[in-house]
Amino acid sequence: MSASGGTKAIVAALGANLAIAVAKFVAFAFSGSSSMLAEGVHSVADSGNQALLLLGGKKAQKQASEEHPFGYGRERYIYGFLVSVVLFSIGGVFALYEGYEKIKEPHPLEHWYWPVGVLVFAVVAESFSFRTAIKESNALRGEQSWSSFIRTAKAPELPVVLLEDFGALVGLVLALGGVGLTIATGDSVWDGIGTLCIGTLLVAIALVLAAETKSLLLGEAAGPEQVARIRAAAVDGESVTRVIHMRTLHLGPEELLVAAKIAVRGEDTAAQIARAIDAAESRIREAVPIARVIYLEPDIYQAASSRHPSPPIPPGT
Repeated sequence: MSASGGTKAIVAALGANLAIAVAKFVAFAFSGSSSMLAEGVHSVADSGNQALLLLGGKKAQKQASEEHPFGYGRERYIYGFLVSVVLFSIGGVFALYEGYEKIKEPHPLEHWYWPVGVLVFAVVAESFSFRTAIKESNALRGEQSWSSFIRTAKAPELPVVLLEDFGALVGLVLALGGVGLTIATGDSVWDGIGTLCIGTLLVAIALVLAAETKSLLLGEAAGPEQVARIRAAAVDGESVTRVIHMRTLHLGPEELLVAAKIAVRGEDTAAQIARAIDAAESRIREAVPIARVIYLEPDIYQAASSRHPSPPIPPGT
């Protein structure tokens, strides 16, 4: 996985979640708090998610083969999608079930200081993990808003870790609220309500992650800025006069396929056209280094427009 894949953020989140999961289960054993049990399962699910992201990054590094000539870059998207499934099924649905059971049959909260102490510790640990994810993301986010960054990021790891850590922090606040109200009122139903809120939050985050990674799996084009740089680099004004139409596709977060029909001069020889194509490919790779696979088809623009009109091309493709 490349540095931009957020490996540092994933490792930080994995370490924090493993420590927090152990602490939460200990607190549940002593207190009987359903919020602690739901949060413990949540942390275990998050730890598994980070392991999946690391595994996906490792598998994506495999060399291309005859069976998979464009490589394995999309492995990262597949494992990112699995993360959303795990978060939904193990984290969210379990928390909803546990909260319902707690409300249906309330159990007294014992040794309240255990869950409170663990939740405070968890907030500190998750804040460290969240801070690391924010720092790693800022290097790539630029002037984008956070919502735009999560929607448009081609590497799935950082958006996943960001949303997981954000959800974990909000879940911890909800758990603290449920435990605090239970202590204040003596009614453990509040603990169950807190657990239900945690489950609802996790399901919502899982659905957002699933929608974003599904789009990546289907295949997304390069961003508008990259498309503009590719078009500008392909044309030199002499051998290549314009880009007639173009398609781009992410084969992975750091690998882009470019297929374009370019206009060349009708009087050029085959050798001159071949050199023009090679030069255009070099310019494109220099302008957009992740453009690894490039196919350029030469044509005469006037003849192409009169005899083979191209269908409208959506912007940004």
